[in-house]
Order: sequence, then structure tokens, then C-alpha cells
Amino acid sequence: MSHVLVAYGTSRGGTQGLAEQIAHGLGSHGHDTTVRAAAEVADLDDVDAVIVAGALYAGRWHKDARKLVKRQAERLSELPVWLVATGPLDASAEEGQISPVPHVREAAARIGARGVQTFGGRLEPDAKGFPASAMAKTKAGDWRDAEHVARWVDEVDGQLRA
Repeated sequence: MSHVLVAYGTSRGGTQGLAEQIAHGLGSHGHDTTVRAAAEVADLDDVDAVIVAGALYAGRWHKDARKLVKRQAERLSELPVWLVATGPLDASAEEGQISPVPHVREAAARIGARGVQTFGGRLEPDAKGFPASAMAKTKAGDWRDAEHVARWVDEVDGQLRA
């Protein structure tokens, strides 16, 4: 099976949790997975495929996800790659495919990503900092739908096996 790197950019930990869900799902399909913060990825020599997940903040994909794609663009263009965004603080990601934000769309085009996916996000009720603390008053919750993630992981597994 494939060795898949699931790299993530997160500020509040929700996207790391999603990356771990993705890796666990791929592992249950027999793939060897590594989960790592995008900022800590120095090279991609030992991987067969990559998933880059980044949180969305005010319509922007997390800077660590963007920087990973930029600095590893040449190698990523040689590998099967999927880009993931997390962020909607409602059920919209489960209700239908959400068009990728410009950063994700541009990154996908740059490296020829196999696909892009947006999942719901998570915001803790005690989130610190503005605007998160203000948003938490009305939007706190966890919209990372495990069944949605599992269905998407099944699709990725199918493409990796093809």
C-alpha cells in the first residue's frame, strides 16, 4: 500500500484533529500514514501521496498549508495530492460540495491536485483572540462530520488503488 503524508495547517487544533481522522481512515484501508504539521515538512522523499489540510480563516487557507504547497510545488506535482480546507461553522459542507476558496483553487491548479474537499470546522466555546472569541458566542461547535470524512477517505483510497 501507499505511504501517505497528511500535513496540516491549524491555529486552534481542529484541522490537526481532522488530519488525524483522515490518516486513521486511510490506515484502516491498509495505507501507511504520517500526520505532520505542514510547517515541519522538510521533504517528501519517502511518501507516495500527500493530503494537505488547512483551516480557513476569513476566506483564507492557513498560511502553513499555502507555504508547504509553494515550497514543495515541484515534488507535489509528481505525486497524487488532495487539498482539504476546514472551516464552515455550519452544516454546509455536508449539504453539498463547496467551491474551494481562491488559495486552494490556485494551489490545486499549480500542482495538479487530484481533488479538493471542504469539511466543516470546529470552534471551541472558549476560543481566545478576536474575531474567534466573538464568533464563538454564536458559532461555537464541531462540524467535522466523521461520516463525511470517511466517505471522502474511501474515495481517496479508491484513487490510490487505481
